[in-house]
Amino acid sequence: MINEKLVEQGFTLPGEIIGANEEFAKGEQTFDKGGNIYASVMGCVEVHKQSRIISVKPVINPLNYIQNRDVVIGQVTAIRNSVVLVEIAHIKGKGERKIVNLGQAAIHVSNIKDSYVDDISRELCPFDIVKAKVIDIKSMRLTTAGKELGVMKAFCSRCRQPLHKNGVKLLCKSCGNKETRKTSLNYGTGII
Repeated sequence: MINEKLVEQGFTLPGEIIGANEEFAKGEQTFDKGGNIYASVMGCVEVHKQSRIISVKPVINPLNYIQNRDVVIGQVTAIRNSVVLVEIAHIKGKGERKIVNLGQAAIHVSNIKDSYVDDISRELCPFDIVKAKVIDIKSMRLTTAGKELGVMKAFCSRCRQPLHKNGVKLLCKSCGNKETRKTSLNYGTGII
């Protein structure tokens, strides 16, 4: 289809008839029912002249759904006995569209890092911005185990000012407090 001539036929809405299966083969973002080809999304109708394929080029991005193995960015909202609760704000690589199945997620103590965690509050704290991977979509469980996952930005537990990385420790330049976290490889860079 590289050398094919592409002809735009106009704008369509989902469910509108855009052609007949006698004349065209259904392409992307279309469905065939009762001998007619319908648009499955809102967009521009395109006809590939040589292959006689009719398709719809969407004009909006599809909705974002969190899926297993997605890397997400969120904020720690609470710490319980063996669980950290995270409010998810962004899915890496899926643009800025609203997340449909948004909700609270949990990081169990066993999923914070690859080694034993004695005290959760030394690894993750409320208000920390974390980068995590979805490991179970049904129960919304996350993991921060791995070099690229973990705290992206942390705040001092005394004065709530941003903590700056100083070797393996985090330092508050405002009050001099030193803390530890399970930090991401990209801590403080803003790189997701």
